[in-house]
Amino acid sequence: MQVFLVGLLILGCVLFAFLSDRRQAEEAAGRQAGATARAVADSPSVREAIQAGGDPSRVLQPYAEEVRRDADVDFVTIMDTDGIRWTHPDEGQIGERFLGHTEEALSGRTLQETYTGTLGPSVRVVTPIRADDEVIGLVSAGITVDQIAARLRDQVLTLLTVGGLTLAVGGVGTYVINARLRRHTHDMDAAQLSHMYAYHQAVLHAVREGLVMLDGQRRIALINDGARELLGLAPEHGVGDRADELGLPAPLTGALLAAEPRVDEVHLSADRVLVVNTSPVAAGEQRGTVVTLRDHTELQALTGELDSERGFSQALRSQAHEAANRLHTVVSLIELGRADEAVEFATAELELAQTLTDQVVQAVGEPVLAALLLGKTAQANERGTELTVHEDSRLDDGVLPPELPARDLVTVLGNLIDNAMEAVSATPGARIAVTARAEADGLLLRVADNGPGVRDGEEVFRRGWSTKDGGGRGLGLALVRQTAERHGGTVSVGEAPGGGASFEVRVPFSSPSAGPPARTGAGPPATDPQPTPAPTDEAPLESRR
Repeated sequence: MQVFLVGLLILGCVLFAFLSDRRQAEEAAGRQAGATARAVADSPSVREAIQAGGDPSRVLQPYAEEVRRDADVDFVTIMDTDGIRWTHPDEGQIGERFLGHTEEALSGRTLQETYTGTLGPSVRVVTPIRADDEVIGLVSAGITVDQIAARLRDQVLTLLTVGGLTLAVGGVGTYVINARLRRHTHDMDAAQLSHMYAYHQAVLHAVREGLVMLDGQRRIALINDGARELLGLAPEHGVGDRADELGLPAPLTGALLAAEPRVDEVHLSADRVLVVNTSPVAAGEQRGTVVTLRDHTELQALTGELDSERGFSQALRSQAHEAANRLHTVVSLIELGRADEAVEFATAELELAQTLTDQVVQAVGEPVLAALLLGKTAQANERGTELTVHEDSRLDDGVLPPELPARDLVTVLGNLIDNAMEAVSATPGARIAVTARAEADGLLLRVADNGPGVRDGEEVFRRGWSTKDGGGRGLGLALVRQTAERHGGTVSVGEAPGGGASFEVRVPFSSPSAGPPARTGAGPPATDPQPTPAPTDEAPLESRR
């Protein structure tokens, strides 16, 4: 197409140049013939030869031929006022009548015309010869059309040569550029590239996984809808923004800006757990990075629930083993004839288990949290840790607003208790105290232990912080903070009375109808004392099993 267009353009230019040059050649021939004719008419020797009488041809014919050759015209004809030739390139035409129009010349004016004479079509000029303001003869000089065409053919040949060379250069250039473009586009033409772009855009925005491409200056070159959602980007952020100006958490920003590859790194955004993979890309002098993001939030929540279920099952196996031992004891007492002692032993065990359940349910009526506390109590007992629910706890069923799901509370309280059990695992007489209470302005959750305590303050909530060795740790407390902040709450850590750490979570109730339940019985409403990790004799719900 480019060669065709270039050829068409050159053909048009040649045609225009041909027509223009032909007109110019005819005008130039007329000027040349006119100058020659006027020069002969003004020559004194010509006037003298005409006025001398006799045979003017004898003098004028050699003169006319010399002028014709010097002026490079095809003929110079000198004639009388009747049009009878005195000179002609063909001497046989001398004495014959001039073929052309002479009326204007006889009236004293110069005439230019194209006329077919004895030499064929020609561009000629006829001008008068004057003597004392009287026309005594006529002069005609001209150039044949064939001679003009011969001159024009040389110009046209030059134009065609230049046009052909231009077309050849354009064709070679087009071929070279096309070959280079084919190499860069992997031998795909424009239609294929258009289809690929349409498919690319459709796939890019259809996948749920996030994809971000950063250029060499760490600016966003491409981002799909999944990445926008996972990173929680505002509408004003997008292509052209720097990765460190997106307002993302510092560890996540560091992963995006890293020069080395990152593989399956877990990072926290505002409300999600993300798995980040980065891969640097080199393209000449420009370096960029391809970042893929996967939402790990639901999987992490399910993993936490699975860990809780696994702990529950271990506690149930332990309790089943203890129940079997107690059952064997009861059976052995009956076989020994000590039925009264067997009844007393069985009744005491049943009352202890029922009392523990009743006390937990009475303090925490929300069924999911009550089940969590019962399971964690059994799990702590299995580890040799004493877990108590503080006597000031009060969380009835139906108090929590719908926008505060029990699943998030399980994430918060479960991770805090698990973190406390890890902290006191090497502490003699390990104890954990849990407070769960609905207040006028929101929900209070507190977990205190008598472990070694925390010295890093806010640093414990950073993803990856852990007192234990090994990878894959340090996510629980980060999830606690993320969950609390998602509901507008706060998380703080301090020192518990008697040593150890005390983690406190406060989540406001966004619904104005939500609030603490009315207490039954006498006495003023309970205050919020700091829980003591060491349970007293009056503190109920002590795990003694």
